[in-house]
Amino acid sequence: MIRTEGVADVTEETFEREVLGSDLPVLVKFTADWCGPCRQLAPVLGEIAREEAGRIRVVQLDVDRDPGVAVRFGVMATPTLMVFRAGEPVTSMAGARPKRKLLRELEEALALAQG
Repeated sequence: MIRTEGVADVTEETFEREVLGSDLPVLVKFTADWCGPCRQLAPVLGEIAREEAGRIRVVQLDVDRDPGVAVRFGVMATPTLMVFRAGEPVTSMAGARPKRKLLRELEEALALAQG
């Protein structure tokens, strides 16, 4: 899996605890080693993980190694970014995007989740 500083790896075994049980909202990147756009997105997510550390946690899950979670949440493409809050998915976005656009989408998702 693509390693990115600040972005933790989760698996089917750790997903419940690390994502659904998190006190902070969690941005999950559903990824695969062969996915070019996933590689493009990695440094963007690393920056967001560092800059927004107190507001949102960023993790990644390899859909080839752990397909059960992807199937459970209807992930059909990589990269898919899904924000979870209080154990529930609040938004889903497919495809790579620039940092500015992703931050705007995350603000909307976090505002909706609080409202």
